[in-house]
Amino acid sequence: FTVNIALIEHGCPVVGVVHVPVSGVSYVGQVGRGAWKVDADDQPVPIQVNARRARTVRVAGSRSHAGDSLQRFLQQLGPHEIVSMGSSLKLCLVAEGTADVYPRLGPTSEWDTAAAQAVVEAAGGRVTDTQLMPLRYNTKDSLLNPYFLVFGDRTENWERYL
Repeated sequence: FTVNIALIEHGCPVVGVVHVPVSGVSYVGQVGRGAWKVDADDQPVPIQVNARRARTVRVAGSRSHAGDSLQRFLQQLGPHEIVSMGSSLKLCLVAEGTADVYPRLGPTSEWDTAAAQAVVEAAGGRVTDTQLMPLRYNTKDSLLNPYFLVFGDRTENWERYL
């Protein structure tokens, strides 16, 4: 599990901290300033997304939680490998360049994503709904997110795989 803390300004996450108590690892990001991974030894290391996707796309996710929408995405994507991780850490895998894309085609809540979205965006990536519009927070009655994509390569048309 993770502890997620985000500062939201005008519906947009601008600062985020994702902390993993079990390992002591934290991901920290401030949009416009940068993103870092802080290991248990407290040494911050700058992180950034992969600006170009790998030939074999590394997808953050889990086959055990894959619904029909995700299966279609993976089939359309072509050669890929699944990089498994829990909770908001899937977004952080994209932020640090370990994964190229994280398609979340199932329910999540705003508290699951806001902090990690700030980290991803600070690392040069994007977190968008399936129409490629940025996720926004505290703008509606429901705290549920729409289905979304997390990616670093802005030249790839990720929407075409949906």
